[in-house]
Amino acid sequence: TTTRVQSPPPPPRPWPRPTLLSDPFLGQLVLASGGGMGWLSSTRQGLFTMADDLEQQPQGWLSSWLPAWRPTSMSQLKNVEARILQCLQNKFLARYVSLPNQNKIWTVTVSPELRDRTPLVMVHGFGGGVGLWILNMDSLSARRTLHTFDLLGFGRSSRPTFPRDPEGAEDEFVTSIETWRETMGIPSMILLGHSLGGFLATSYSIKYPERVKHLILVDPWGFPLRPTDPSEIRAPPTWFKAVVSVLGRSNPLAVLRVAGPWGPGLVQRFRPDFKRKFADFFEDDTISEYIYHCNAQNPSGETAFKAMMESFGWARRPMLERIHLIRKDVPITMIYGANTWIDTSTGKKVKMQRPDSYVRDMVCL
Repeated sequence: TTTRVQSPPPPPRPWPRPTLLSDPFLGQLVLASGGGMGWLSSTRQGLFTMADDLEQQPQGWLSSWLPAWRPTSMSQLKNVEARILQCLQNKFLARYVSLPNQNKIWTVTVSPELRDRTPLVMVHGFGGGVGLWILNMDSLSARRTLHTFDLLGFGRSSRPTFPRDPEGAEDEFVTSIETWRETMGIPSMILLGHSLGGFLATSYSIKYPERVKHLILVDPWGFPLRPTDPSEIRAPPTWFKAVVSVLGRSNPLAVLRVAGPWGPGLVQRFRPDFKRKFADFFEDDTISEYIYHCNAQNPSGETAFKAMMESFGWARRPMLERIHLIRKDVPITMIYGANTWIDTSTGKKVKMQRPDSYVRDMVCL
C-alpha cells in the first residue's frame, strides 16, 4: 500500500528562469509528469517505492529518547520531498536503487525517455539532497536524461558507519557512486558536482575517468590548501560563523539535533535566504523543512565529511594536489557564483596544472 502525501500540490506558477544552484533494473517506481503522480509496476528487484523509508532503529536509552526530542523522521522527509517534486513538469522516476552491499541510494531520474544522449548526473553538496535541485531539474532535463541522487549518508539514502580517516571516508563515497552507476547501467555520463559534490565528483573522475564525458564543478569545496596567512582566508558567511561559535568541534550540523523542537526554526534563522531563493515555487517553509529533515537524522555522511575536512572551508586532502591525475582527455568546466565564499582563483590554478587539457572557469554575475 502507498501512503498518500496529505499536503496539496502547490498552485501552478510561471516557471522562473533557471539559476545554477542555490528501466530494466527497477522493481516498483513512481512515474510523474506535470505534478501528477501515478504508479507503474515491474517485476524486477532493486527498488522501493516512495512509501518505503529507511528508518533508523534507536540504539541505547539516549538514542531511543532523542527521536521524541527531535521532530523528524524519514517519513516526514519523504512527505516534504514529495511536495517539492510535485513542481516538476517533465516525467520523472523516484526510487531506491539497491547496491550489492545492501545500502540503498535514493534516486530521481528526470526525462527517462531521452536515452539517446549522454545523461547528466548531479551530485549535491554537504547537507543537501535531490530536492534542492528543483530550480534546475526541468531545464537541465529538456534534451537529455537527468539523474540526481542522495549521497550515501545524506537525505533518504542509507546512513552507514563510514571510516573515520579522510581517505577511507572519501573512498567510501566514491565507491558508492561507482556502484550506483554500475547498478543503474550508465556507460558514461556528464558529471556535475556542487560544493562537497564537486570534491567527490573530482575524486571519482580520477579513479574512473572512462566513465566521465565532462566534469562540471559548481562552487567546488576542498580544492585549495589552507593558507598559512590568515589575511588570505576568505571570510565564510555569517550563518556559518554563528553555527561554529555554538558548536565548536562538534559535527557541523549537530545544533539541529541538539536543539530538538527548536531545530526547524534554526534553519529559518540561519538561512533565511533559502526561502527567498525558492520563492517562485514555495511561499511557505517547504524548503526549510526539507533541509531540516535531511539533516536532523543520524549524522552518517556528516560524520564522514567531518573526517575529510581540516575546517569547514578546507579538506585534509586538498584536491588541487591531485587534480592533475585526471586523464587529460576529460574536459573540466568550473562555475562560481558571484557571491560565493569559495576561492574562485582555483579555476586558474587548475588550468595551470592541465595545460594540454580543456579547462574552462567562469563566474556567474
